[in-house]
Amino acid sequence: MTQLSMPSRLTTPATGSDHRVLDLERKARLVSGGDTFRTSGEPALGMRPIVCSDGPVGVRGERWDEADTALLLPCATALAASWDEELVRRMGALLAAEARRKGVHVVLAPTLNLHRSPLGGRNFECFSEDPLLTARIGAAYVAGVQSLGVAATAKHYVANDSETERLTVDARVDERTLREVYLAPFEAAVRAGVWAVMSAYNRVNGTSMVEHPLLVEPLKGEWGFDGLVVSDWGAVHAADGPGAGGCDLAMPGPNPAWGPALAAAVRAGRVPAAVLDDKVERLLRLAGRVGAFDPPPPGGPAPVPVDAATRGALRAAAVAGTVLLHNPDRLLPLDGPALRRVAVLGPNAATARVQGGGSASVFPAAPVSPLAGLRAALGPSVEVVHAPGVRTGLRPTPLAAADCTLPDGSAPGVLVRYLAADGSLVHAEHRSTGRVLEPTAEVDLAPVRTVEVAARFTAPSSGRWRLGVVGLGALRLEADGAVLLEEYVAPLSDDPTYLHVSPSFRQVELELTAGREVALLARRTVESAHGRVLVLAADPPEAELEREFAHAVELAAAADVAVVVVGTTDEHESEGFDRTSLQLPGRQDELAAAVAAANPRTVVVVNTGSPVLLPWREQVGAVLICWFPGQEGGDALAEVLLGRAEPGGRLPTTWPDAAADCPVYATAPAGGRLPYTEGLHLGHRGWLRSGRTPAYWFGHGLGWGDWHYLALGTPSAPAPDGSRTVRVTLRNDGPRRSRETVQLYLSRPGSAVDRPVRWLAAFATAEAGPGEQVDVDLRLPARALAHWSPDRPGWETEPGTFVLHAGPHCGELPLAAALPVDG
Repeated sequence: MTQLSMPSRLTTPATGSDHRVLDLERKARLVSGGDTFRTSGEPALGMRPIVCSDGPVGVRGERWDEADTALLLPCATALAASWDEELVRRMGALLAAEARRKGVHVVLAPTLNLHRSPLGGRNFECFSEDPLLTARIGAAYVAGVQSLGVAATAKHYVANDSETERLTVDARVDERTLREVYLAPFEAAVRAGVWAVMSAYNRVNGTSMVEHPLLVEPLKGEWGFDGLVVSDWGAVHAADGPGAGGCDLAMPGPNPAWGPALAAAVRAGRVPAAVLDDKVERLLRLAGRVGAFDPPPPGGPAPVPVDAATRGALRAAAVAGTVLLHNPDRLLPLDGPALRRVAVLGPNAATARVQGGGSASVFPAAPVSPLAGLRAALGPSVEVVHAPGVRTGLRPTPLAAADCTLPDGSAPGVLVRYLAADGSLVHAEHRSTGRVLEPTAEVDLAPVRTVEVAARFTAPSSGRWRLGVVGLGALRLEADGAVLLEEYVAPLSDDPTYLHVSPSFRQVELELTAGREVALLARRTVESAHGRVLVLAADPPEAELEREFAHAVELAAAADVAVVVVGTTDEHESEGFDRTSLQLPGRQDELAAAVAAANPRTVVVVNTGSPVLLPWREQVGAVLICWFPGQEGGDALAEVLLGRAEPGGRLPTTWPDAAADCPVYATAPAGGRLPYTEGLHLGHRGWLRSGRTPAYWFGHGLGWGDWHYLALGTPSAPAPDGSRTVRVTLRNDGPRRSRETVQLYLSRPGSAVDRPVRWLAAFATAEAGPGEQVDVDLRLPARALAHWSPDRPGWETEPGTFVLHAGPHCGELPLAAALPVDG
């Protein structure tokens, strides 16, 4: 059991509030959450509850409310793909403004875990596979969020890099790997002044992170973190271990395992009173930093911003993260004036797939699809045709307002009713889709025992439709009053994402005639701790899918250019589970190959949050990755395709050609344990060590320039902080002005310690017009040369000769220079 020392003061400097006026029970209550997303307030100190909210790329607020939309940024992987700290800082400030607009004090982000395996279900919410890139982008994100007095939360501390058995998995990681790889981004966040850190669900080397000694050392001790450690939601199950250790706030609350139980543990001497005082002090310090001692702002929430400047900033961020992987014959940028007919195809073309799934998701404000973006950019003089070609859904598709009306036919949408045990109505509302997570209005849900979704559905085509219902408990599905399904569905997991976002589902088939209305009703019972999610869904017949594929290929053959948008959705990449394959879902690979065979002028746009296999990549004219691009993704894509903006992205994660080649692939624990046997060698480091060549290396990305690396200068003498300056000279021989991300790697031939073949040490950007030569200065930090010594715990620098390597990505480094180093 880890115990903290007596804090040096009992009055938080940020507020002057003295918590010695509180008795033991009130102190214990204060560090136990007040409700789902609020801490407890304390009137005696004039402190309002602190409001928290997910997520990394949009501030949802306290509720899952489709009427309460939010600005949606590109996903974290897309932000890291920009390799642009200033852009990420601006995006962080935009999130902070959103938090203030919604009355939120603490944004539960950034996610600083790494892309250890490409199968990681939550990779889209993390920045990269590399500790340095993650550290620098994460620190910029923290600085941006906190610039407006909103707390950022570095999560999930630590080694929370897969979703399989995420509540209990025991990550087995050696000390050096922890220090050099997985703790490094968190250390950078602390150095950047982060105000909160979230402990992870998982265990590390046998101990749950909510009570792990790592929360004390190095976090609060060596690094000097003076902020608040908050548990991941529902992770605290006992008072003694977490209470005596470094966890400061248990969320959500009230938590029966904390609060009164924590007070009892202090009274019994199992948790020192000084440790509880330290937790309270940290909470009060956070309250002062975020303004919880100030009067609430007047008026209600402001409307979501729709101004041109805000949308332009989001569009620029999406462009900056877009990666051009493949463009051998310079099909891109397209010659807009020469286009007469463009085919925009694929399952992700007309529906904006702008985010991954889980707690990070929001209801975005006016998302722009690739199809809509291209149509707007090309204008009425260009015919833009569309067909999805294939379907990729793994789960039932919620009813959409386009195909259904309220039961009385008065308006598009569905009717949701919340009923008490006696069948009386507690609340009713009109929703735009058949997916209902919770009411849009503030409602006392305590008496609710049944939820219903009802609508009149008009099938757009005839055949055997699959009607579905998503939810737990006693499920019932009716069509025109006839019972199609009646079954009790027990929960398969206690994972919060499963219970409250994506629980189990059931489907049945029903013959429907195109244009004919059918009255549908879905119902579920509500049981304690099982959530209230209910979805009424409808999916088309299989025969229609075959026709769609052929139609897409026909449209491609008759077009000047075909743009195929393939990818995943929040059903494939989400919190709560890892992927089982790197293949694109459904028949998307077949579609890309068939379209390329019909039209060699084919651009494939990959709309995913993490790597997928691209077996057709050499057959198409160009390949772009737009990631999950946020709400302005469609307009950003159009700007890139038409050459109005340069794709600025470089890969933050290596993309494989075959799953078998991945140095770290499996995410499933064995006997509850997940050994990190690769040590330091994950991502591109693992690829280099194995001698295998991926499809595209970490750091790869093309633009409109043609860059030649000319010279690598002699590193400067060390500055007082031990850093050195390294100059790289390069020239743009391309036809257009361009931006390049210059990358500097280190190697240490003949090292006496285990090291990567080479590792990222610094990066910076260059910009030049056609024929221009530029010098770029890169800062090489002293830590890049050091390794962690577990024997004599601390950082050491091995004397001898390191080698500097400079170039456009880790697989192409044309410049090298020796760097002699004294110990």
